[in-house]
Amino acid sequence: MKPEPVILPCGDSALSVELGAVIDETLNGRVLALDALVTAESPPGVIETIPTYRSLFVVYDPVVADYATLAAWFLDRANRALTPPKPGRNWQFPVCYGAEHGIDLPFIASRTGLSEAEVVRRHAAGLYRVYMMGFLPGFTYLGGLDAAISVPRRDDPRLTSPTGTISIGGIQTGIQCLASPTGWHLIGRTPARTYDPNRDPVFFLEPGDTVRFIAVSPDEFTALERRAAAGERVAEAGNP
Repeated sequence: MKPEPVILPCGDSALSVELGAVIDETLNGRVLALDALVTAESPPGVIETIPTYRSLFVVYDPVVADYATLAAWFLDRANRALTPPKPGRNWQFPVCYGAEHGIDLPFIASRTGLSEAEVVRRHAAGLYRVYMMGFLPGFTYLGGLDAAISVPRRDDPRLTSPTGTISIGGIQTGIQCLASPTGWHLIGRTPARTYDPNRDPVFFLEPGDTVRFIAVSPDEFTALERRAAAGERVAEAGNP
């Protein structure tokens, strides 16, 4: 039995539609279906919607719409039998694992009792769902990590980690586009830029897409990095 949706105010110009409290593909599908319904029906005053793992964040213009009216509208739609969204695209991301590109690979191997090669094999064998984008432009939260290589986040977050970092944090793995602090473990790097303000489209991944990682050598990474710097997408749409 699915939980009852809950509408929460977020300041004077936003609200959150809470559909559940777990990381679950079906629940995330309901969030994306609700997001698609908002796009189709365009309720007055809504400026932007941001889908997350299990909720939809809604920004609105309080001059045009009030909280009570919008809360009632979203509660009504969230209680409907939402049409599941169409399957997203499947992407293949090149990744250079280990060494300078994945300095925490030895730790993950030691923590899990697996060889570094086996950690890489298991990570690259996964088919990951894009659950949400956030934290930073282009940061991609992925579900579907092999439980055998799941490790808790760091006790002492790093002050910075490089662009393109592929990391593991608990039961999640992620793609980091911009250099930033992180408490996740660095396993590799991709030359692909999930966010590029000079490219059209600026973002190409969307929630509901899936991702596979393809291991590449350091030399291949360097060549692909040059192409990505020139504006090429590098990551390619492939078959599921």
